Amino acid sequence: MNILVINGSPKGKYSITLQTINYLERRFKDHSFSVLNAGQTIRAIEKDFSKSREMLLAADAIIFSYPVYTFIAPCQLHRFIELIKADGVDLSGKFVTQITTSKHFYDITAHRYIEDNCYDLGLKYIKGLSADMDDLLTEEGREVAEKFFAHFLWSVEQGLYESPVKRVSSYSQKAATKAESVEKEKRDVVIITDNTDEGSSLAKMIERFRAVLPYETRVVNIAEYPFSGGCLGCFNCAVSAKCVYKDGFDEFLRNNIQKADSIVYAFTVRDHSMGSRFKMYDDRNFCNGHRTVTVGMPIGYLVSGELSSEENLRNIIEARAEVGHNFLAGVATDERDPDAEIDALALQLDYALKNKYVHTQNFWGIGGMKIFRDLIYKMQGMMRADHKFYKKGGYYKDFPQRDKATIIKMYLVGFLLSNEKIRSKMGNAMNDGMLMPYKKMFDKMDKKSK
Repeated sequence: MNILVINGSPKGKYSITLQTINYLERRFKDHSFSVLNAGQTIRAIEKDFSKSREMLLAADAIIFSYPVYTFIAPCQLHRFIELIKADGVDLSGKFVTQITTSKHFYDITAHRYIEDNCYDLGLKYIKGLSADMDDLLTEEGREVAEKFFAHFLWSVEQGLYESPVKRVSSYSQKAATKAESVEKEKRDVVIITDNTDEGSSLAKMIERFRAVLPYETRVVNIAEYPFSGGCLGCFNCAVSAKCVYKDGFDEFLRNNIQKADSIVYAFTVRDHSMGSRFKMYDDRNFCNGHRTVTVGMPIGYLVSGELSSEENLRNIIEARAEVGHNFLAGVATDERDPDAEIDALALQLDYALKNKYVHTQNFWGIGGMKIFRDLIYKMQGMMRADHKFYKKGGYYKDFPQRDKATIIKMYLVGFLLSNEKIRSKMGNAMNDGMLMPYKKMFDKMDKKSK
């Protein structure tokens, strides 16, 4: 087969992910591989899509190869997918898969994003490979890569591929209505949007939200920000906390956005995501590395589009809040009753700001941060700014091997439970022991209330 590799990494031939392709090319010599460096040459592709179209049409099968950036693919690959759709090139019936490298931080949402867009293009999708950045350097990692590709080839031969889940919603846009403005208190709530149409449904949603929220708001339109480009994955900021670009976004982000009391994101659903411009904004947030610098800040979303049918995007919205330990005040859409949803978002945001309310983190937040914790601890020599932040914030304190008291206690409990005679005599002693700390706490509360 003629296999086209769409390299979404902004590093081009220096991409770690691409090395898996280079390895497979050496192991499967009966097939020809060609690489389209979409991530590195996106500016040129925007000006002339003809070469990309030619390569796409000539391919028997396609592999999307990219590193996972902030829950999804790099913004350059987002833009390339937009250009494929805008061009209208017919890819229907071609087989497709994907290969990513990451530390497995939300690789699932990245893969689902590509999968959903493959379905849009009529491609026959086969489940992809999610590898750790160092997997290919191990014998096991190479074996896994070979078996993955052999399965891909077999699936193509057998005509086996995934089927898209049929959408059940019937989206019909409902415009938000203008509301009378309430009296404003002095707080700084920033609304980040990429909207360029003042007559759009999203513009009306923003207008109503600004009117009903009892705080001062300001709009930052990232469509107007002079970005020099998307994140290059160069890690210049890992040591210096400064972005290699000279467009000033890192300082703008820290001084004009992250110092706000609250952030509300306003966007229109595009290609199963927030769109390539928002993805560029997200990726460029990496100037803060893996530092959760807005912990405790309430956030919200104003969304125009069929969000109810975008399960993966809804997961990303929740996961972003969970990992950042932000209170998600709500997601207002224009699907059913935008006025009521916008008003509810404003009420929730008001409560969170007044009461400094933050949810406890769930699996998505805790699991994500543990991946980051372990990563930064190992890479502290390079990611100095992150390491300093994690050390100061006590993120390393929950390493399980440091809780020696609990480990010893569990050995004792394990010994007691392994003895049948002792276990038969224990009765409810273990349950009583587990509840003892709570009993002491309640006893103190009762004494204070008397």
